Amino acid sequence: MAGSPLSALDVAFLCLESETSPMHMGAVVTFTARGPVDPAALTALLARRAARLPKLRQRARTELFPPGSASWADDPGFVAADHIHQVALSSLYEPDPLSAYASRWIAEPLDTSRPLWDLTLVTGLPDGKFALLLKLHHALTDGAGAYAVAAGLLDGVKLPETGAAPRPIPAPRSTLDTVKDALGTAWGQANEAAGIASSLVRAARPPLSPVSAPPSAERRLGFVRLPLAELRRVRRAHGGTTNDVVLAVLAGALREWLVNRGQRADGRTLRALIPVSVRGRAGDQVGGNKLSGYLCDLPVGEDDPVERLRVVRRVMTRNKAAGPSRGAGALPLLAGRVPPLLHRLGTRTAGRAAPMLFDLVITTVPVPPARLSLDGARMAEVYPFVPLAPGHAVGIAVATYRDSVHIGLQANGAAVPDVGSLRDAVLKSAARLLDAS
Repeated sequence: MAGSPLSALDVAFLCLESETSPMHMGAVVTFTARGPVDPAALTALLARRAARLPKLRQRARTELFPPGSASWADDPGFVAADHIHQVALSSLYEPDPLSAYASRWIAEPLDTSRPLWDLTLVTGLPDGKFALLLKLHHALTDGAGAYAVAAGLLDGVKLPETGAAPRPIPAPRSTLDTVKDALGTAWGQANEAAGIASSLVRAARPPLSPVSAPPSAERRLGFVRLPLAELRRVRRAHGGTTNDVVLAVLAGALREWLVNRGQRADGRTLRALIPVSVRGRAGDQVGGNKLSGYLCDLPVGEDDPVERLRVVRRVMTRNKAAGPSRGAGALPLLAGRVPPLLHRLGTRTAGRAAPMLFDLVITTVPVPPARLSLDGARMAEVYPFVPLAPGHAVGIAVATYRDSVHIGLQANGAAVPDVGSLRDAVLKSAARLLDAS
């Protein structure tokens, strides 16, 4: 069955793919089992559920027209079990075997000639836990859509119907009205694109970031878990949103990390690209990328944790007032206005200019608060991971589940051999902000 065409932004993520910059998102999800885990039975269950998810059966197919475009098509050789692997870890060789294994796992690119996902079941963890490690290529969907896809693997989640729902027949309209609407839409999009492009030019800086990195296929992953109640206590004391508090914590952590690396922090900012979903509430939640973004200059030069939060609040309030379709942070919208052929010709070169616009990506992945499980085992932790843009040393993804905020740190292994120092800096920064509240 033929699927929908890839958007220009989806094609851009395919074009950014390289051996040193794989464009897949990742998640490390842990579960607490009620008894012994049967890996064979669990992988068989996952394969049955994955086979029923239309998005996981499809691969990207290049089209002749429009030039450079692509569409989703069912893979005739699809076998869900071929995408699912199982590994048993031992604590004899690594102090943190899950992090060490996941770092090697996430560094392996997906095969773009096949359906763009991969799943690994990890057993041998302490305290009766097991983990699922999931990769989804960014061409497949964004962070918000990723949960909608992955949820079909869990217990009690309604799986999508295999057939497409009938579309309502629109009321007849005159040719003139149709042409007017098309011209109005095109004019509005052209003005929007011109405004974003102008903002990009003004926002560009020399690529001299203290967190830049050479090309490397090596990766390091770090897991940080913060109590949600403590972050809400900070929010009640100083205002803003919980996301503002998380950004302030990360700003303090990056300051500490820079200092520990022998870098100057005082008087400096690090610019974060913060992706923003532009999906409709009632829209297709498993579709491709529907993204914009904000740029936030994190005040790593400020030593006072409360003042850092105030600065973050001001910046994010301005961003939200302007909206997600304006400013240099809306570059994903601009990418969606570019013909796919131009992405094929120039996206990888343009991607290398990312350090001129921002120093790192910080994204939030939505996870519902309801208790989730797999084969009766309760989900305990969920650590998301964002792809590293070319030239970037670190990327950060955040997910709130139940009573905790889970932060996934992904680092370029050549630039950051020990991601543990950044993990410790996040914990220290959160403690300082809590003590000041």
